[in-house]
Amino acid sequence: MTSFRARLALTGTGLVVVGTGIVLLVSWWLLGRHLERTVPLAYAQEAVDALAGQYLLALAGVALVALGLGWAAAGRLLAPVGAIAATARRVGEEHLGERVRPSGPRDELHELATAFDGMLDRMEAAVEAQRRFVANASHELRTPLTVIRTEAEVALDDPAARPAELRSALHGVVETAERTEALLDGLLVLAASAAGARRDEPLELAAVARRAAADVPRVRADLRPAPVRGDAALLERLVANLLENAVRHGRRGGEVRQQVAPDADAAVLSVANDGDPVPPEALEHLVEPFARLHRHRAARGSGLGLSIVRSVAEVHGGTLRLTAPAAGGLRAEVRLPVSVTAT
Repeated sequence: MTSFRARLALTGTGLVVVGTGIVLLVSWWLLGRHLERTVPLAYAQEAVDALAGQYLLALAGVALVALGLGWAAAGRLLAPVGAIAATARRVGEEHLGERVRPSGPRDELHELATAFDGMLDRMEAAVEAQRRFVANASHELRTPLTVIRTEAEVALDDPAARPAELRSALHGVVETAERTEALLDGLLVLAASAAGARRDEPLELAAVARRAAADVPRVRADLRPAPVRGDAALLERLVANLLENAVRHGRRGGEVRQQVAPDADAAVLSVANDGDPVPPEALEHLVEPFARLHRHRAARGSGLGLSIVRSVAEVHGGTLRLTAPAAGGLRAEVRLPVSVTAT
């Protein structure tokens, strides 16, 4: 199989040979016509024949020189492509930190290498996020399973255990199993929303938020009509997660406001609480799976709430923005595109 470098060198050589051959052929023809008019025919034919042989030798020399120069030039031009291929091979061997890092003139190949490096940056971030998610998920699932096993083993190892003690152990197992079930449910919702699996139907965001708020105590609501399109179940889960997070970490519960933005291109859903102050530098980490502000404290949540909110918002073409008021607490603002068709 001929390499692209060889094909490029041969193509350049062919173009040079054809161009040079045309010039020499025209020169040979014009010179022959001139000799036929100025010298005897026998001498003219001899000179033309000799000139043809010299031109053929010159054309062969041009072909050899063009082939050598073309091979060298093709190698230099294709060096960035070779660097990209070598980097791709190293990345395929799990060296995700490899980059092309192009140098030289900013031409099309430089842009290709830069784009390839950008793709590798995104791929490395995605793989690292996936690894972190799997590690966190395995840890979060291992903890309740260990608790269930310990409760059961303690109850079984005590032959004199009273019914009340056994019931207490079973009650603990049931509570832990319910938390595990909630964790698995959250993982499934997160995976479905991240994969873009959702319905697309006209909805009234105020109605969705009202249904979600009905199941959460200590919530003050100020809801106004805002037509959107999307999956009602996912959006209801988005609102419920925000409200549960606000109630869990707030002193007096949570407050939800929802309206159409002043520029009328987005429906804005805002949920706030009056909890403890949140460091501004911690905001970007709170939307990561299993992220908690205080991991050393006992927490009822799974750490998936805000990551599910962000994923659901993004799959609906929206955004999640977290702010930490100076007085304390957390404010979460979700912006979703407004639908032109109301329900």
